[in-house]
Amino acid sequence: MNNKHLLKLLDLSREEIREILDLADQLKYDQKHGIPHELLKGKTLAMIFSKNSTRTRVSFEVGMFQLGGHALFLSNAVSQIGRGEPVQDTARVLSRYCDGIMIRTFEQQEVEDLAKYGSIPVINGLTDFCHPCQVLADLMTIREHKAKLEGLKICYIGDGNNMANSIIVGGLKCGMDVAVASPSGYQPDQQVKDFAASVTDAKFVLTSDPAEAARDADVIFTDVWASMGQEQEKAERERAFAGYQVNDKLMALAKPDCMVQHCLPAHRGEEITEEVFEAHAGEIFDEAENRLHAQKAVMALLMK
Repeated sequence: MNNKHLLKLLDLSREEIREILDLADQLKYDQKHGIPHELLKGKTLAMIFSKNSTRTRVSFEVGMFQLGGHALFLSNAVSQIGRGEPVQDTARVLSRYCDGIMIRTFEQQEVEDLAKYGSIPVINGLTDFCHPCQVLADLMTIREHKAKLEGLKICYIGDGNNMANSIIVGGLKCGMDVAVASPSGYQPDQQVKDFAASVTDAKFVLTSDPAEAARDADVIFTDVWASMGQEQEKAERERAFAGYQVNDKLMALAKPDCMVQHCLPAHRGEEITEEVFEAHAGEIFDEAENRLHAQKAVMALLMK
């Protein structure tokens, strides 16, 4: 990778994404076959969490262990960044102690500032703007099941949130047609829509009609209607997203071998039915596992 950090997929080229996915495939093979791959032996990753996590914390911590390194957990409750220490000071201090930083937080600017003021690689574990590590795992999973990315149609149904933003960027950068269905007032970020408008070798559709987006899709994505920090909007969002559920009727519009992907946790009966979730659970939990392998590839490429 030419990039020193993973802040957002907008910063990566198609070739850099492919490099990450190829290494992730190799590291997954090595792990499954007991082949040592301590590419980061003696290295330390500082993990900053302003948002709760299951998959992000476990996958990064286990991944660093498997790569021969060590991960250090820092929550707002136990670190000075949670008591108002400026990001630029945290970045410069951690740069003296550690070899990389992963942060899961709210504001994208906080991630950008860590990279600006620190001198070690910074990895975005999630912000309100984007979720690059998750979508790298998604792309890895799709390629495993479909044997390619270019030329496929992927579809996202629901809130135009960080997942929608990263799916649009990752899909288009990999030569996939992308269709997104979101209600008015809940569309993806304007920066992402501007990027999509500049793409010439893949098609982007933004609609309020889930049926239009899902028609002939190879992969359907969805996410919860209310993300962390939006709990007080739950009732309002339930009204706005009525009709934006991935169910058997919607799946019938997609291709017969259509995959389903969900970043988890899933709210069965809201954005996806129990029946569709369980019918595609194998793909969804392949996706969850691949967070480990994709993030190991990112860490190995940035921190070696």
